[in-house]
Amino acid sequence: MTAPAQRIAAAVADVLGPSARSVILHGSLSSGGFRPGRSDIDLLAVTTDRLTDTQMDALEAVVREADLGGQVSGVDLDVVLAETAAAPSPRPPLELHVGRYETLFEVERRAGVAPDLLAELSMARAGGEALHGQPPGEVIGPVPTRWVVDRGRQWLRTWLGLTEDDDHAAFMVLTACRIWHLAVEGSHLPKVAAGRWALERRPSLIAVRQAIRRIEQDDPTPIDPARLAVVLETVLKETD
Repeated sequence: MTAPAQRIAAAVADVLGPSARSVILHGSLSSGGFRPGRSDIDLLAVTTDRLTDTQMDALEAVVREADLGGQVSGVDLDVVLAETAAAPSPRPPLELHVGRYETLFEVERRAGVAPDLLAELSMARAGGEALHGQPPGEVIGPVPTRWVVDRGRQWLRTWLGLTEDDDHAAFMVLTACRIWHLAVEGSHLPKVAAGRWALERRPSLIAVRQAIRRIEQDDPTPIDPARLAVVLETVLKETD
């Protein structure tokens, strides 16, 4: 599944030209958690120069028109300045985000504050693979684990008000497990692996079992909102 990622990375590097420091593959394709038909291609591009409007238009076209090969569900591309990647802050800026999903195409340009970028930088540094340019450890500085966990906790509190959203229930449950694992172990795990880790610590979390079955077996059984809330509340307590 890396062939589509390599093609997109090459096209991104071509648009960035000499300013491209690195185009890094991270997420499920680099961590071993890739699920055909479910997982995205996650790319982080590091550039020395601010993007022009023309470059942004071209990068949007790269993502929109990419041949994903039939087994990739989408593409997440983030572009950051080299200075941002080298010295991460709790509220880093983002040059460009382009996301292509089954029913959605989203773009964010020149975000002055992009706190969710912290997790992308952390994962790319820890387990990313440079498809173009310098290795992740040479272009991304250390990201304090607590920053990433604190941002994750903000999402957990938000999701406590969204427990009726069954379409995203498995994502919320397993992302909570990833945040928990990161807080305790200091490392990133794919969603299902993090769910299994959480069950070893707390076998009573039924929503975690359901979320894993939904990912691995396409089990359509709804996840009880109350059980989802228990997972979120447990992780908030354990990561405080």
